[in-house]
Amino acid sequence: MSIKYVLINGTIISGVASINDCAISIDDEGNIDDVIRMRRFDSTQYNDSTTKIIDVKGAYITPGLIDTHLHGIGGYGTEDCSPDSILGMSEALADFGVTSFLPTVYTDTLDKMIASTKAIVAAMGKEKGAIIEGVNLEGPFISPERIGAQAPEGLQAVNLDVFNKLYEAGEGKIVAMTIAPELKHMRTLALEAQKRGIVLLAGHTNATYENIMDGMQCGILHTTHFFNAMSRLHHRNPGCVGAIMIQQDMKAEIICDGIHVHPELIKLLLREKPVSNIVMVTDSLKPTMQKKGELTANGVPALLKDGAFVSRDNPDLFLGSSLTLLKGIENMVSWGISIDQVIQMASSNPARIYNFTHKGALIPGYKANITIINKDFSLGGLFINGELKRGLLSKEFVNVVR
Repeated sequence: MSIKYVLINGTIISGVASINDCAISIDDEGNIDDVIRMRRFDSTQYNDSTTKIIDVKGAYITPGLIDTHLHGIGGYGTEDCSPDSILGMSEALADFGVTSFLPTVYTDTLDKMIASTKAIVAAMGKEKGAIIEGVNLEGPFISPERIGAQAPEGLQAVNLDVFNKLYEAGEGKIVAMTIAPELKHMRTLALEAQKRGIVLLAGHTNATYENIMDGMQCGILHTTHFFNAMSRLHHRNPGCVGAIMIQQDMKAEIICDGIHVHPELIKLLLREKPVSNIVMVTDSLKPTMQKKGELTANGVPALLKDGAFVSRDNPDLFLGSSLTLLKGIENMVSWGISIDQVIQMASSNPARIYNFTHKGALIPGYKANITIINKDFSLGGLFINGELKRGLLSKEFVNVVR
């Protein structure tokens, strides 16, 4: 084994600590070799002529960003039911510092959901950008009262036969599933999903507080896009929002665009819940960062309004966000949240919650999935499995010391 890259003069946000003036080495097997302080760094110890020493000039060196809830980006979307479109998402996400993601399937007709799921599975292992970690199903067992932008024709009563068809289409690669805990027979489905290693999220739900407590007892311990498409906080029924705030073990996704949830409510959530149980997601849609052509989201003509996508025919209906994780990180820091906590939410936490092995932290032996973020929150560079994929570094190695 030899050392392929050494990044020097960086601020390490490791997933467990923040350390200034550090170096990190990457071996030729695509793993992190070591993390050391610059005062202990001696370039002569890396005397192999193939080792590239790169000065990141004070930029943040973070675990690769992980987006576990998004429907599309760059004009590519899961609704296309095409492996090529999923691979297009992979390449587009790399432009914004993402090293792993869960393409998310909309609630739609069963045939459409199966086709979308099969496309994701077919794309796995062929990525040129961010790694596809599996499938995220947003439905179809959700509440008609909190359907949001999901397709009404896709709603299903809880049905193990339908679940099994989706599971078979996923070939064991379904990682996450959003469900409404209050639906009849949900306990039976939840226990079956648990056996198959699927992380269950309460979302698109009109559940009472008691429904959420019952759901937690059968393993529904995560929630989809906090505050959006869920039962509201009320003094006589805390609902899903109240359960998230009250129950420390309940995990929560948040969309950090400042539109889907007010920044002060995100800060309140951070005061009430351990940061380790909060996951930043984008919920980005196909037209996010799209450069040309008609904007559509799951076949619905869309408009970009105040930073979020809304239905062109019904501008009061939110379809989803136009967020990238890099922008979400910038937003959170601008709201006064420490970058250590923000990176934990955007990388370490999703890796742990979804059991992505040896990812989400800068620890020797972990995969060298590394995002370099400049102090202006632009992308400085991106390593995926130890390969340099993005940033100025990959063009001319302008910062290469040797």
